[in-house]
Amino acid sequence: MTARRVLGLLVGALAVALVIATTTAWAQMPDARQMSGIPMPVGDVQAGTVVVRLVRGALTDNIVGHAVELQVGNKTQSAITNASGHAQFDGLAPGATARASAVIDGRRIESQPFQVPSSGGIRLILAGGADSGGAAAAAGGPMAPIVGDAVLGGDSRIQIEFDDDALTVFYIFDIVNAGATPVSPKSEIAFELPEGAQQPTLLEGSSTQATLRGRLVSIAGPFAPGSTPVQIAFGLGPAGSDRVITQVLPVTWARVEVMVTRLPGLSMTSPQFASTGEVPGDTHSFIVGTGAMLAPGTPLSVALAGLPSRSRAGRSVAIAVAILVLLAGVWGAATSTARTGDLARRAELGERRGKLMADLVRLENQHRTGVIDPARYAGRRGDLFDQLERVYGELDQSAGAPGEGPVA
Repeated sequence: MTARRVLGLLVGALAVALVIATTTAWAQMPDARQMSGIPMPVGDVQAGTVVVRLVRGALTDNIVGHAVELQVGNKTQSAITNASGHAQFDGLAPGATARASAVIDGRRIESQPFQVPSSGGIRLILAGGADSGGAAAAAGGPMAPIVGDAVLGGDSRIQIEFDDDALTVFYIFDIVNAGATPVSPKSEIAFELPEGAQQPTLLEGSSTQATLRGRLVSIAGPFAPGSTPVQIAFGLGPAGSDRVITQVLPVTWARVEVMVTRLPGLSMTSPQFASTGEVPGDTHSFIVGTGAMLAPGTPLSVALAGLPSRSRAGRSVAIAVAILVLLAGVWGAATSTARTGDLARRAELGERRGKLMADLVRLENQHRTGVIDPARYAGRRGDLFDQLERVYGELDQSAGAPGEGPVA
């Protein structure tokens, strides 16, 4: 047997051995559901820490962005699984009795009760069925929704920008269903925009499941697997250099993120922020505040200080002056009209007075020449004197007009 043939036989035997070993390893890989809910004390995490991993069937099928609950005594905490399917709970009291749970594909999976160790921590797996909803999908029919939770995840954020000295606020929300079947929350997702929100609008690209009535936002389920976008914009009028925006959401926000246009002297703080930094944008930079998970019903309070604001004193003075000028113009026009009317009336009275005086002179000539009889003369003369008296009376009343003297 030649050396080359021996070498070939050895290589072939090695390949067969590798195939057998690999096949055996896959065959011996444990079913995650057999390990589900069993707490395992470990020393690779800090004391008082519990790490829960969610999987669907196999250990390679991690469930990301899903809610996990941990009941410790009479209190229940919540956390959202990260990119590797892990949810972590820190700072637990040693000796406390705990139990982890999660709803996976419509089934509530719970762990065995366990005590938080005084040293090291606990790791455990919660596994759901890998074939949930598979029969319906294979039959080509729609998968029936299950009752469960949807969370704000993905690229969810609040963005604040400036227009003159007013604010424009954008809610860019992704409602995430990390499961394989549609999820119906126990109740419709509904919340009110902050007090003072002006002209709220659902932006293009929002799901038709979202509706807006005044300040009330409603988002109806069920939510399909993946992301359901809801994008809202509204304005906030000028309110000085400092402002607090408060929002309460009825769903879990996996990771709080709020960003505001960077301006000189502007600062943004919130009790929910774990860190604040500056991020460059296409045209300007942003101040970005980020925080951990925000539980449903927990107010998110964002305080802005150093907002650009313009003094209203100059504007108020200008408006007051404009009103005074307008009133002066109206008064002047009215006065001018009245004065023009007075002058016309005085001219009319003067003309009438001259006519009456001419009539009186003519009557006296007629009386002197005997053309008119004495009785008619007396009556006519009395009538002319009465008319003249009234004319002179009206002239005397208007004799005090500016620039006018008594009329002779």
